[in-house]
Amino acid sequence: MNTEDFSAPITDRYFEDYHPGFVGEYGSITVDEHEVLEFAKRFDPQWFHLDPVRAAEGPFGGLIASGWHTCALMMRLYADHFVSKVAGMGSPGIDELRWKKPVRPGDTLSIRVSILEAKRSTSKPDRGLVRVQVEVLNQHKEVVMSLKVMTLFRCRTAPP
Repeated sequence: MNTEDFSAPITDRYFEDYHPGFVGEYGSITVDEHEVLEFAKRFDPQWFHLDPVRAAEGPFGGLIASGWHTCALMMRLYADHFVSKVAGMGSPGIDELRWKKPVRPGDTLSIRVSILEAKRSTSKPDRGLVRVQVEVLNQHKEVVMSLKVMTLFRCRTAPP
C-alpha cells in the first residue's frame, strides 16, 4: 500500500486537494492508563474499563480503553493531520464503525486514512464531500478500529 502526503499543507488544503486513492498514515498517540480510567469514570463505566484487578481476570485479560475513548484519540489524530485547518466544514456522519481489537494502556496508536470518494456538491457547489476509510493501528500495525468518515470541505475555486 502506498503512503504519500498531500501537496498542499494542512493550512492551505481545500476540497480539490483530496483525491480518491490517496493513502496517508499519521500518528502517534500513546494510550495513558490514567486517561483510560478517567474517561471510563465519566463516560463508559464498565468494569473492564475501570477496574484493573477485575479486568485482569475478565474476557480481555486486562484493562482496556473504551471504544469511545479510542474514537476520541482517532479524532485527535484525524483533526491534527488530515482535516484542513482552513476548509474543514464538519461531518454529516460516519458509517461502519468497528472495534476490532482491544486497546490497552501503553499502546501507541496511529491512523491510516484512505480516500474512497471526493464529490463536489451539486446543490452547494462551494463545497465537496470526501469519504474516507480510517483505520486505527496499534504499535504492531494491527487494525484496532475502523470506520468510514464523511467530511465536508470548502472548495478553493468556483465550479466550472
